[in-house]
Amino acid sequence: MSGGRRCPDCGSSDVVEDAHYSQEQLVCADCGCILTEGVLTTTLQEESFLQAVRFSDSTGQNESISRYKLKGIMRVRNLCRVLRLPDNFADTAVTYYEQAFDHAMFHSVSVEKKEAIVGCCVYITCRQFHWPVTMGTISTMLYSKQELFTKMFSQLVQSLNLDVPSAGLQDMVQSHCKSFKLFQNSPSAPPEYAETLDKVLARTQQILELGSETWLVTGRHPIPIITVAAFLSWQSLRPVHRLSCKLPQFCKLCEIDKPSPAGERMREFLEIFIKLAQQLPWLKMFTLNKKTVVQHLGDILQHRQYLLRKALAAAEESPSASGDIKPSEQPIHTSPFLPPCVKKPKKRSYKRAFSEGKEVTGDEEILDSEIEQYLRTPAEVKEFQDAQAKILNH
Repeated sequence: MSGGRRCPDCGSSDVVEDAHYSQEQLVCADCGCILTEGVLTTTLQEESFLQAVRFSDSTGQNESISRYKLKGIMRVRNLCRVLRLPDNFADTAVTYYEQAFDHAMFHSVSVEKKEAIVGCCVYITCRQFHWPVTMGTISTMLYSKQELFTKMFSQLVQSLNLDVPSAGLQDMVQSHCKSFKLFQNSPSAPPEYAETLDKVLARTQQILELGSETWLVTGRHPIPIITVAAFLSWQSLRPVHRLSCKLPQFCKLCEIDKPSPAGERMREFLEIFIKLAQQLPWLKMFTLNKKTVVQHLGDILQHRQYLLRKALAAAEESPSASGDIKPSEQPIHTSPFLPPCVKKPKKRSYKRAFSEGKEVTGDEEILDSEIEQYLRTPAEVKEFQDAQAKILNH
């Protein structure tokens, strides 16, 4: 009899040794339960801490997996654990990683790309389960370049033929703003800077809806836009105390990196706010600028549909739209809300066909190998062949 041991099934302390097998085992004399070393306990309190053993760990399944593949699987599970994802997320992400590991396209990629594949498998899983996490968050955690991460994400989706739903902007707003330390009662922030997350989220969503209606969101990277919208939302809730706080200081208090195009997105949002604020009757007597317009952001968002219609109507009634200006003198765009790529198109690069210093007269000789690229129709080809034949006959 083994004193101090208890059976996990019936709780009996009457445990005896069984010598019928090559390995020594302990058997409960009351219920016949075979006790192995993994479940032997001395008290009932210790029995409550028993943990289930994974199938792969108990059968030696991992012994058949290569060392590099096993290391990648561990990286996937660790990343899911850091993001605090449910257990089924990790299993799905591991399945995608195993498929990518066995795919011939990813056999000879660099170490940086393999690390990006780990993050892509987790990101794809989060998108499929509608879990709010951004591509920038995962790439930053893996110290991976976002351009490389995006490229590997596209290749992985195409190679494995995966169905990845589009990410909702509202979910991304919640995920990104929850990471701001300033909205979590940060002890390092001044008291007048403290703000509840729910108020910031509600106004940030309204700003992004306005940005979508005025062509500021479509086709843009979401993180800089969300960051600027959250900053303007936070600033407008208590403008008296927060107008002096700039965007770099706000990002520092939130313990996030300032996105590089955030300054440009800020300027575009403020320009839209000024155009709409000018349509408010009680603000027409004031001169608004980029600093003072934030104080009236609540009124602008509350009446944004009315202000948008008024701004469009005012643009249609302007002299340039009514025909008082000659067509040659009219501006190219008369609408106040157009995509930035239309308002400020990028200049196309000009490439010289000839080297500098060489004067082009139009009488330059064309090589026979280049003539075919100037011919477009079968009739032109036939005329050229007939002309060549006449020249040879003469």
